[in-house]
Amino acid sequence: MASFQKYFLALVPEGDLQEKATSLKEMLKERFNIKYALKSPAHITVKMPFTYNEAKEDDLEKKLKQFLNDYRPLELIIGGVRTFGDRVVYLNVDAKDDLFNLQKNLKTFCKRELNIVDELSDRNFHPHMTLAFKDLKKNQVPNIIKTLEERPILEKFVSKQIFLLKRVDGRWINYKKVEIGGEVN
Repeated sequence: MASFQKYFLALVPEGDLQEKATSLKEMLKERFNIKYALKSPAHITVKMPFTYNEAKEDDLEKKLKQFLNDYRPLELIIGGVRTFGDRVVYLNVDAKDDLFNLQKNLKTFCKRELNIVDELSDRNFHPHMTLAFKDLKKNQVPNIIKTLEERPILEKFVSKQIFLLKRVDGRWINYKKVEIGGEVN
């Protein structure tokens, strides 16, 4: 009997940028009791959550490796606090066309090769790094933005891999790392 799990694909910074973004999320938890964003590492989603047969994870990884072989690492600038209305507070991601092309082609690849449907958010891709959502209260947003702007982040981030994140015990974990082929010029 097949066991289906929830997954998504993302660019996940490691090191200093991950620590800074996590620190901001922890500060929001302490000051505003906002904790939902702590259920995953800081990341930039490139394929929204989907359900997949757990027994076929190795096949999924192999197909992703083949897909990513023709791409090169992605250079991004992370910085500036933005919102999606009063629903989401995030760090802005300044991306070049290569990220948008990768995401568009990944969406098509997932549909054709993996039979994974694209979500509305896949079709309206806006790269960002979420700091607060879901348990965010509308009246908190101005104070949250002010608080985050007092601790600005402006970082260059080169992503050399895409992570397959898996939902385990109510949290998203970095489950597998798939290298992006090519070199940074």
